[in-house]
Amino acid sequence: MSAPGHTLPAAAVETAALPGYNYAFLDELSKKAIRRATLKAVAIPGYQVPFGSRELPIARGWGTGGLQLTLSLIGPGDVVKVIDQGADDSVNAVNIRRLIERTAPDVTTTTETAAATIIQSRHRIPELKLRADQIMIYQVPLPEPLRVIERREAETRRMHGEADYSRMWVALYEDIVRNGRITRAAGYPVLVHHRHIMSPSPVPRWDLPPLHMAENLSLYGAGREKRIYAIPPFTDVAPLAFDDYPFAVEAFPGRRCALCGSETTFLVPTPDEHGQSYDVCSDTDWCAANRQQKASEA
Repeated sequence: MSAPGHTLPAAAVETAALPGYNYAFLDELSKKAIRRATLKAVAIPGYQVPFGSRELPIARGWGTGGLQLTLSLIGPGDVVKVIDQGADDSVNAVNIRRLIERTAPDVTTTTETAAATIIQSRHRIPELKLRADQIMIYQVPLPEPLRVIERREAETRRMHGEADYSRMWVALYEDIVRNGRITRAAGYPVLVHHRHIMSPSPVPRWDLPPLHMAENLSLYGAGREKRIYAIPPFTDVAPLAFDDYPFAVEAFPGRRCALCGSETTFLVPTPDEHGQSYDVCSDTDWCAANRQQKASEA
């Protein structure tokens, strides 16, 4: 595996390549079909495009949609980063990265956000602002934002087609009446390009502002639900909110990362060996870079 903040040369993983498999695991016709669905998703921001989800050596619901997008797009010269809740060293991230390394030996993997051309993520966006030459790919468990108010697929498709989102607004209003605020946290619904309500994957509210007019392309893949959708560069993305109850991200007053001291990043509690918890940056690459910079300045 690649060391934190460094890339792993392709030559280093050639000996671990899996014989007998097509390049990047998927067959070429499958890649072509996924790329065609992706192009349609880019052309209609926020619209869920059906696609024929393929079988992969991981269970559906554990990132197959995002992985199929990654495998259909990677090629020689690409640098791939895989994160799980911001971490590069989780079981999910490590195993997906290992599959990419062993089926596409000329693709480099990295844990450094700035070095990556393709970033596959489970429910987090890196703290570092992404560039126009980077593609962000999200693993999505439930792509339909209207499922919480309507269980029938035919009805949700009609609602999207007619832009009939009144029931979603009513649900948000009822949430305010019951709780005094909108309690939706992860997967907060957004309006894309003034047209489609979209689920941004179960990312925290903290990650929604970076989606608005972002320079990079964002792709969303739901393997179990067989849906692909996208946010093209420089697209308007607005979290649903009322004028008198505006959208707000998570706040961490008086808290800082125990490792790098950051007070401006998304923090997560982490248990120690004594059963106590302390706050650390969710984005492990950002945290490591902060510590390295402080060490060099000391």
